Amino acid sequence: MDVSNYLSDEDRTIYEASGFGQSIGFGKAPALLIIDIQRRTVGSRRPVLEAIEHDYPTACGERAWRAIDNLVPLLERVRAAGWPVIFPCVAPKDAGPRMEAATNPKLMDIRAVGYEFVDEVAPRDGDAVVPKHGPSGFFGTPLLRHLVGNRIDTLLIAGCTTSGCVRATTVDAFSANFRPIVVEDCVYDRAELSHQVGLFEMNAKYADVLPSDQVMKELDAL
Repeated sequence: MDVSNYLSDEDRTIYEASGFGQSIGFGKAPALLIIDIQRRTVGSRRPVLEAIEHDYPTACGERAWRAIDNLVPLLERVRAAGWPVIFPCVAPKDAGPRMEAATNPKLMDIRAVGYEFVDEVAPRDGDAVVPKHGPSGFFGTPLLRHLVGNRIDTLLIAGCTTSGCVRATTVDAFSANFRPIVVEDCVYDRAELSHQVGLFEMNAKYADVLPSDQVMKELDAL
């Protein structure tokens, strides 16, 4: 992650003096969480503004596709080792009162197909799909019970958005005493500022933020 354009020298000094940013490390039983990589957050077109205009207002275009390209080999590695793959995903919006309707009414008009998974990283038999109605994969879902039941101690976190559902899930994972590993090149956001600052904050306080090639080396060591 590169926050050099966003942090002052004083900011860096404060974080260093405070002792944040220590490594959490891997445990012995990982699972891969793929958060919200659905057609609605990707789009069929790589230019992001075209994806927003012609596909879905929530599409992230090229930024999503880059993350998906990096995620494919990691997903294959996790499946080959027999570790759990879990898909916390946005549940279709209903017509009831929801805060999303206040913050962005366009969120309520996503076509049903938009909630489908993209083919490149879609669930397979044996994977767990966890629909959610809030940002965190833990809030109001059976995710915690599923992880405890499988004796998982380490969560590899991919998906979107870095500053939204990825961060919310990471904070809750940390709060529940798991080891969150945010896979840096497998998460994405709409704005580079939100993406980079989200990565920096998670790495400082709640997770290890590592590129996918380093994550795969750590998995090989397990």
